Amino acid sequence: MNTIVEWLVTAEDTRQQAKVKHLMRDIIAIVFFAGLANATEWIEIYLFAIANKESLRNYLELPHGIPSHNTIQRVFAIVSPECLHEFRERWNQIMSTDRGEKIKKIRARDGKTQRGNRNDEQKANHLVSAVDNRGFCLGEVRVDDTSNEITAIPELLRQLNVKSTIVTTDAMGCQTDIVKLISMRKADYMLGLKGNQVTLYEDVKVYCGDPKLRSGCAYHKVVDKAHSAVEIREYW
Repeated sequence: MNTIVEWLVTAEDTRQQAKVKHLMRDIIAIVFFAGLANATEWIEIYLFAIANKESLRNYLELPHGIPSHNTIQRVFAIVSPECLHEFRERWNQIMSTDRGEKIKKIRARDGKTQRGNRNDEQKANHLVSAVDNRGFCLGEVRVDDTSNEITAIPELLRQLNVKSTIVTTDAMGCQTDIVKLISMRKADYMLGLKGNQVTLYEDVKVYCGDPKLRSGCAYHKVVDKAHSAVEIREYW
């Protein structure tokens, strides 16, 4: 971990150095570590850093303590997308080694737009992430401005060791090529399906609505209380 954090020294810092109190690499690392803990708001990132200050000192200098959430947001907004992408690539490489094997079983794919990273010259970064069942981020790729998540998902899958895991994704990832790639990588999958996949959607409705068709399948039912409602999930 120290090696990957030390690489952040290469991040270009365009601030006036005479006025700098908090190191750019410390701020990038704080946002990164907080993101792994599923903190997404700037206040959440700041509170995460305060709560884990002593642990963070094992990897960061923090010469003036933990920066405010406003400082974290302002500084992070000037970090180049190329720097963040390279940093994530290095993290992905670690997650694909034996060390990364200790952190996984279910891997969910999700897309999100980074906050505080947009300015007059660039759009906000849109990222596709892979997280485990505890919300721990295992890998991330940036979606090209001229593309979409469908092309970014295969790139992310190729970077990670998904063997023997279950890959889940929303309806955006319900694509034949993505399924083939998951299978080639020796993983199982569970995909979201919506009405835009008209033929497949109707086929699944017919199948799930006919007890005779599904009589020979394994079956599992889960009842949970979440989001102020009872959620029932049935699997065939």
